Amino acid sequence: MFSDVPRTGFADLPLHGGNAPRWLFTRMVKLAVAISDVIVIEYGTEEFLRRLSDPFWFQAFSCVLGFDWHSSGTTTVTCGALRQALNDSDILGVAGGKGKASRGAPADIESWSSEHIPSTDVQDRLVYASKMSAKVDSAALQDGHKLYHHSFVFDSKGNWTVIQQGMNDETGFARRYHWHSKEVHSFVEEPHAAILGTKVSGVLDMTSRKSEKSRAVSVDLVNDGVDRLQRQVTTAAGGQSTLSEWNGEKVVRLSMPRSINWNGLRTVYEFHPIDYEQLISLRGVGSSTVRALALIGELIYGIEPSWRDPVKFSFTVGGKDGVPYPVDRKAMDKSIQVLKEGVEEAKLGKSDKLEAVQRLRRFVPKDVKV
Repeated sequence: MFSDVPRTGFADLPLHGGNAPRWLFTRMVKLAVAISDVIVIEYGTEEFLRRLSDPFWFQAFSCVLGFDWHSSGTTTVTCGALRQALNDSDILGVAGGKGKASRGAPADIESWSSEHIPSTDVQDRLVYASKMSAKVDSAALQDGHKLYHHSFVFDSKGNWTVIQQGMNDETGFARRYHWHSKEVHSFVEEPHAAILGTKVSGVLDMTSRKSEKSRAVSVDLVNDGVDRLQRQVTTAAGGQSTLSEWNGEKVVRLSMPRSINWNGLRTVYEFHPIDYEQLISLRGVGSSTVRALALIGELIYGIEPSWRDPVKFSFTVGGKDGVPYPVDRKAMDKSIQVLKEGVEEAKLGKSDKLEAVQRLRRFVPKDVKV
């Protein structure tokens, strides 16, 4: 079992062109089926989902399947292989995917759940989790990465894991977000199991504990009425100063969004959200609205949100076959052990098992035994 302490880190995941060749993808699906079956039998679906949310385990899993460890395609191709591998499963479902497929996640969840989950309440919670995880990482956490991949893996008991990815068009690097249902106590406060990507500056993180007061002010601003809010937006955009600034302290400034969905905000005002989670869950509240509310709260009321990137540590990036440095050695060693046992116990031919273990060996540092 892995530690209950959430792990947050980053690795450079450059964009690589092209697609995985059919012969490789077919083999990845075969290995994914075999390894998934063994782990589910030995540990259960909940633990399998937990391990998918662990960045070290997921990275090692991708390497065992045969994909490049440091490509942005690690996420999309591995999740695609896993979806196909679990296509006929009665205990695990996979929804979403890359591009247009990501937007089909709610329908995918409903389709699988209608046959395998009797409780409509559980079905609704799964759909809500899928929508909220995507909304949070595109609006509440503004780190310059546009989401283009969303995979939602879940079981018939209502446990789930999200693996989604965004791309920074300027740098060409991706950022991967891991979620796990057992670690989400609030969708809008420290909800991630892990975040991996290149560290950036100027990040607006409304999910940080340090943003608690800013979230509360945002709700109050919306509930005060749209007309008053429009006047405050104009004031903030005009360069309102804070007392801290007059004292000579450095103040982080956001540029006011060029457009705000005022019609959507009027609908939100009529709804009167009771908290921040309910606020951002509503249609019409996107990144521009979140940004504007945070700016008003800071510049006019002195309530500062978090400007710190939630990413905290990194892998050392090598070349095409580079070896990542194990930041959390205990977690990584456990990942290696579980995957090695899974490969050895899987119903695979001798040569397939040997090749999978060899790929795992190339992934790990020389001082870790495989």
